[in-house]
Amino acid sequence: MEDVAKFLFGISGNVIALFLFLSPVPTFWRIIRNKSTEEFSGVPYNMTLLNCLLSAWYGLPFVSPNNVLVSTINGVGAAIETVYVVIFLVFASNKKARLRTLGLASAVATVVAVVALVSMLVLHGPARKLLAGLAMTVFSICMYASPLSIMRMVIKTKSVEYMPFLLSLAVFLCGTSWFIYGLLGHDLFVTIPNGCGSVLGAAQLILYAIYRNNKGNAAAGAGKLQGDDVEMSVDGRNGKVADSDDRGAAGSTKTGKMVGQV
Repeated sequence: MEDVAKFLFGISGNVIALFLFLSPVPTFWRIIRNKSTEEFSGVPYNMTLLNCLLSAWYGLPFVSPNNVLVSTINGVGAAIETVYVVIFLVFASNKKARLRTLGLASAVATVVAVVALVSMLVLHGPARKLLAGLAMTVFSICMYASPLSIMRMVIKTKSVEYMPFLLSLAVFLCGTSWFIYGLLGHDLFVTIPNGCGSVLGAAQLILYAIYRNNKGNAAAGAGKLQGDDVEMSVDGRNGKVADSDDRGAAGSTKTGKMVGQV
């Protein structure tokens, strides 16, 4: 029964995480349409790519047995994020932005290669799982903590304009699904980062409940944040900001970024 429950929570985590991975599609449709990345940054997508690759590696049977569902969704996520990074390279608004994205992509490839080679050639058994698990946990927590800047903006402006309810709910459900999956599988490397994600997702929902009826001065508050601060919020929020920019409602805001996954 425990194995069945673990499988079901893993499947639900896969489905919700896929939604989160695909949520920036409107932003990239805009980039392709305008043939320019404009003021959007490629940093969040490179970081999410790194997290997906490390998580997919951790879930492989010869690294961490019985975690294939971790590999499936993060393998798909890595493919999606790779497409996003390539689009950034092709449509970079200037040479500096292209070089920055290329440099980050190279750093991602280097980190993953080092972790993979060391864990395969130097370490074995529990030590291999430990290295891969620690690497995955660190970057997963960083990804889940990234919406803190948006939460700060919500509190400051008393507006949830850039924290859509459905995406906040998806982050909470995704983190909770993988948290329970990790508990049932007795895997701290899955449980700890996703427990953090579940708590932060719940915090976003609480903020939404408090400020959902407030108009606030979101545009002014957003303008005071640095670009990457806003962009390291929720991945799917890129779509909302992109749509808002198209309507002329948030021309000065760069974007929002989040990747809730294992």
